[in-house]
Formats: sequence, C-alpha cells, structure tokens
Amino acid sequence: MVTKVPPRSPATRRALRSVLVAGIVAGSLAASPAAAQAEDEKGGGTTLTVAVSQSIDSLSPFLAQRLTSTSIHRLAYEYLTNYDPKDAHTVPGLATAWTASPDKLTWTYTIREDSTWSDGRRATAEDAAWTFHTMMNDPNAATANGSFTANFAEVTATDPRTLVIRLKKPQATMTALDVPIVPKHVWEKVTDFSTFNNDKAFPIVGNGPFVITDFKVDQYVKLKPNKTFWRGAPRFDELVFKYYKDGDAAVAALQKGEVSFVPNLTPAQAAALKAQPNIKVNDAPGRRFYALATNPGAKARDGRTFGNGHRALLDPEVRKALFLSVDRATLVDKVFQGHAVEGEGYVPPRFGSYFWKPAPGQERAYDPAQAAQVLDAAGYEKDAAGKRVGKDGVPLDFRILCHATDPNDKAVGKYLQEWWGKLGIGLEVECLDSVSDPWAKGDYDLAFDGWSVNPDPDYVLSIHTCGALPATPKDSGATDNFICDREFDGLYAQQAVEYDAAKRADLVKRMQSRLYDTGYMNVMAYPNALEAYRTDQIGSITTMPEAAGNLWGQDGYWSWWSAVPAARAAQTDGAPSTGVIVGIGATVVVAVGLGTLLGLRRRATADDRE
Repeated sequence: MVTKVPPRSPATRRALRSVLVAGIVAGSLAASPAAAQAEDEKGGGTTLTVAVSQSIDSLSPFLAQRLTSTSIHRLAYEYLTNYDPKDAHTVPGLATAWTASPDKLTWTYTIREDSTWSDGRRATAEDAAWTFHTMMNDPNAATANGSFTANFAEVTATDPRTLVIRLKKPQATMTALDVPIVPKHVWEKVTDFSTFNNDKAFPIVGNGPFVITDFKVDQYVKLKPNKTFWRGAPRFDELVFKYYKDGDAAVAALQKGEVSFVPNLTPAQAAALKAQPNIKVNDAPGRRFYALATNPGAKARDGRTFGNGHRALLDPEVRKALFLSVDRATLVDKVFQGHAVEGEGYVPPRFGSYFWKPAPGQERAYDPAQAAQVLDAAGYEKDAAGKRVGKDGVPLDFRILCHATDPNDKAVGKYLQEWWGKLGIGLEVECLDSVSDPWAKGDYDLAFDGWSVNPDPDYVLSIHTCGALPATPKDSGATDNFICDREFDGLYAQQAVEYDAAKRADLVKRMQSRLYDTGYMNVMAYPNALEAYRTDQIGSITTMPEAAGNLWGQDGYWSWWSAVPAARAAQTDGAPSTGVIVGIGATVVVAVGLGTLLGLRRRATADDRE
C-alpha cells in the first residue's frame, strides 16, 4: 500500500520543523490571493516574460510532446500527483492520497475538494476518469501519453472524491502518472482529438496555477494567475512565453530588460551575462540528454516501411564505426565548454538510482583506428577517391537533421563532418527551423536528438518500444526514432510491473545497456541547465532540486508559481530575496540564501524532441 498524507499531517509538520531547524527564517513571501490582488490595485501589474526558442506543437494535452508545450500544461492543469521540488519524491496534486489493493491491481485515489476549474466549476474524480477513459478508447487521444493508460482495464469515479483505476497487470508508474487532467464538461465536446489543438477559444479552462489567455503561433503564449488555485495564486500578474528564433536576440532582450528569463544559453552567452548588472546566471546539472540518433528503418506497426533513410545504417557495424568516431570529451570541452558531462546511458546522472554506465569492455570509447578496422572488416572499402562504399556500390554519404535554433547542433555537426570525413564518410548537415515533418516521415539518415527525463523514466523508455510505432505509415505514433527491438520490449514490460525499487532500477539499467548495444542511439552528453534571469524583475524563485537545480523545464510548476516580483520581495523584507523553498503540505514559502538554493548539482512529459 502506498499512501500520501493530506495537508497538516504530522509528516508535513515534521518537514516544516526540519526546514526551520536548518536555520532558515520563515518569511511572508506567500501573500494570500486577496492581499496580492489588493497590492496590484495600488500599483501597476507585473509580468514575468520567458524567452523560448521551441515552437508549440499543440496546446492539447492529448497531443503535445515538446518541452515548451508540456511545461505550459504543467502550469495550466493539475496531475494526480506532483514531484517535491526538494528531492522529486511524489507529493499530492489533484489527488491527496492513494492506496493500492494487496495484489496491486486496483488503485484508489482521493481527489481533493479544493480544486476548482477556472470557469468556477469544481474539479472532481469524474474529470480524471473521463481523461483516462478517453485516452484508453480513442487512439488519437493517446498520442502524447498513451503509455500510461495502455495497461488500464477500467477507470471509474465512484463519487466526486474517489477515483478507482483497475489494471490488467501491476504497473510501477501509478504514483507518477504524468498526465494532465482536463475538465470533462469542456473536452467532451471535442469530436476529433487528432486535429483539435485547443488554441482557438480563450481563456482555456484549467485548474493549475495559471490560466492560458492567449496564443499566437511562434510569437507568444500568455497566462494569468488562477486566483482560485488551491496552493495559492502565483505572485506575478502575467506570465508570457515569448518566442525567439535566434538565441542571441533573446539574450539581448534579457540585457535590455524586455524579458525576465532566458534558458538554454551557450557557454559564451552565459560568460558574457555573468558580468552584467541585475542578471543572475544559473548553471546546474540538467535533466536532459543530448544524443545522435540513426534512422533504423522507419516502419509502422502494420509492418509497412516508409521514409528514405540510408540502408547502410541498418548494418550494426556501420553504426558502431560511426559512434567509435565521436569524441565525447572534445564535445564537452569545446562545444559545451565544460558545462556538460560526457554521455553514456539514456538516463542522466542526476537520477542516480537509474543512471547506467557501460561495463568494462562494453564501452565504445573514441577510437578512429578501430572504426576504420570495423568498416574494413564489414566490407565497406574505400574507392580511388577515398570514399567508403558498400557492396552495392552506394557511397556512405549521410544526412543529419539539425535544429536551426540550436547552436550546439551546428557546432557538433562540424566535428562529425571532420571525424567521419577521415573515415571516408560524407555528412550533410540539414538545419531546419522544425525537424518534425521529415522526422515523422522517416526522411532522414541521422538526427540530433534529446529528451528531458522525468524522475520516473518510464515515458522516455516507452518511446522506443514497438508499441509506440504509428499504426500505419499515415498515422502519428509516440515513437521517437522508430526503434523496435524485442529484447528491449521484454525488459520494458518487466520494469513496468516491478514494484521493488532496486529490482526495477536494475531492469531500467539493462534497458539502457541494450539500447547502447544496438547502436541506434549514441548519447553524447548531458548538458547543464545554463540559464539566466533578471534579479531586478524576479526577486525570488524556486529551483528543482532546491540544492542545485534548474528553473526551466522542471518536473512540476514550482519555478513560475513561486516566483516573486523583485519590488514585492523588497517590500516584504527590505531587500530582494534570492530564492524560495516551497512548503508542500501547506502553502508556505520560506526565504533562503542564493548559495543554498542555486548551488551546482543534472526530457520530458515528454520532450521534447526539439
């Protein structure tokens, strides 16, 4: 049985006492919604503007997979559970408590009574039941998060406060169902989930800390505080995600005070910003991996293949040679300038229990001489011009999909051209504003890939299962890279039903080992979260984890929900504060020093491929 306690429990009081014992002085930054509103009436409104470079794929929680989109859904809708900003353990969300039957096939969730949709209606268990039931019965509603409900046998709301989920077999993710719960009375009117993007009628009804009020494609998403949010309303009067195609333009806007926060900085940008007044640079271990992906032969679940991937990449020896010619240490040193860790497994080292390293003799360290030997032995000889050709006479000339907005892709692409060129392999770097269309069509040879990993890695593992492939070539699936490996699938099925933490972690590591050996994915680095914000606009804000974490792309809504305008923070304690810790059991915010909050320490629901 797994149970989480409601607010004001002994566990909550112990947690709050432990914070105070640590010598942190409680402040009054968490103003009540009424007090905040009164303050706003006295002066002008405050706006927190976040610069983003990634386009919104959809504002429908049933379709969205990119990091920007799913981050916005974290703000607009409650999930059954959330992750504590301190250490990412599971805490209440829309559900205040949950229990499992002895056989772990029936889970009962207690839905809170104080969650209200932004149109005034109460959020109930019926909303959650409808959300899950729709995903179970309509494949188009399962595009983004279908892996979470594939094992559900039945979902019912026995009363407004009780949600019951019956499983076909045990499922280890029942306290980490990263699915936005939507209001039934709004969404039951949708007739086609494959085309409805939820971007026409505003404000969009939700029950999270913010309400989406406006959206313009590749321009902005605007949100207002949800004044009835059960944890308390956010302190900023407006939150804007503003699109910048060019990273330098976003940095310039930060310097001018036109935006409050910029994520995904290059090392050069971060170094320049550190010397600027009123700007704080946060450099923390990230939750994302940066990888090189190969097209394994795009196919659908019905067996039909499609796309135009180079057939030589179906040969594991070719993939092995390519990866032996990638110098991860140089990429970390020269491209990321030390603000990253060399890549190995699929899960970043930030998630210690699931982090995997190749065994001695298994690792594919940089060795161009061995790479040449592998190609020679596999029959890919050089012609008179020094080009590698296959037995069919087709030269090894590859294309790689590159994100035009990501300077790392372009820089790494130049290194790959140099390294692979010495092997006799050609590489064309195709940088596009959006790689989604050619990727979905299988029209690529290789691609720069990357996902943000959640505390529970189930989702990013599921996108490499055979079941994530599109049903037919005309459909869209949840797959990242068309990988379908039966051994990987078998391990995924085992970890999904394993409740013993140590045994499940071992299975997850074995999955990463298998993915590594197949050579379809080469994880090159785990980049730091390199980001900056204006201290004259943001007086305090929560990182995750609190000891040394990131602000952008958190597993939760803590950063933007907790952010306090600089002027208001100064009015609270006489000077702008530099960090906050959020009390989870009750709406409590405690001021802490910046050294504690933003010290150094490294996805998706889902990426988020771009």
